[in-house]
Amino acid sequence: MKRNKINALGLIGLAMILMVSCQKNDRNDDKFGTLRISLTDATFPIEYIDEANVTITKIEIRKKDDHDGFAYEDNNGYPFMILLEDTLEYNLLELRNGVMAELVELGIPVGSYDLLRLYVAEASIVVKDNGTYDMKVPSGAQTGIKIFIKPVITVQGGLTTDLLLDFNLEKSFVLKGNVNTPAGIHGFNFKPVIRAVNNSTAGTVHGMVSDTGSVALKDASVRIMAADTTLATAFSDTTGFYALPGIPEGSYPIFATKENYDTVQADIEVKAANLTVKDFVLTPKGE
Repeated sequence: MKRNKINALGLIGLAMILMVSCQKNDRNDDKFGTLRISLTDATFPIEYIDEANVTITKIEIRKKDDHDGFAYEDNNGYPFMILLEDTLEYNLLELRNGVMAELVELGIPVGSYDLLRLYVAEASIVVKDNGTYDMKVPSGAQTGIKIFIKPVITVQGGLTTDLLLDFNLEKSFVLKGNVNTPAGIHGFNFKPVIRAVNNSTAGTVHGMVSDTGSVALKDASVRIMAADTTLATAFSDTTGFYALPGIPEGSYPIFATKENYDTVQADIEVKAANLTVKDFVLTPKGE
């Protein structure tokens, strides 16, 4: 088994990531650009969880031509090119609040790409004091998990393109049972939810969460909403720090909450390829 390297990026948050930047490629060939793929995780209530593991074995991408057809086909007419064939194991709980794992960095033909296929062979959850729960992976090992890229990413000659994949751990590992009842946990279902974000049009939101006494609050939930749905969520770490990468440019309401504290709402403006800093001070209920 090969375990890919994990990079800590201080001010970037959680997500599974293919990123887009304007860095010059060492290869001076206008017909090729570099695609870099990294992995990180959207947040999950982790007080009961020690590990959330996935095994990735293959990544493919589809190229789209100017006529909405497929510009890339192999000899069998298959409209996908293989970016990775390997066995990569990750504990997604290690990819939180600024930690990313690089999946792929290689030269591919220039053009626009609109669909990714991610092949997941295995998934499991390790529950504190309650053992390991292995899960079936629906179609993920055989046909791949389809992840549409909207807007499409464009690979340019001699440049490096980065695409962010946000692996939503909370929605992907669905708890069966209730940890707060005598019956406890019955297991988990694996229903992967992954969001693809063109990082050239996205920014990062980060900040600190504390109480009215300036004490850092751990495990405060910070959530960004878009059209009445949750776009991204993070939990603050032991220092009160949280980070939400891959947020498309625009205006959003953002909420910070923690049990026994009043929820705080604010409005933020996210700019492409920029950091938006938003700190929160939560008031204990009853004060």
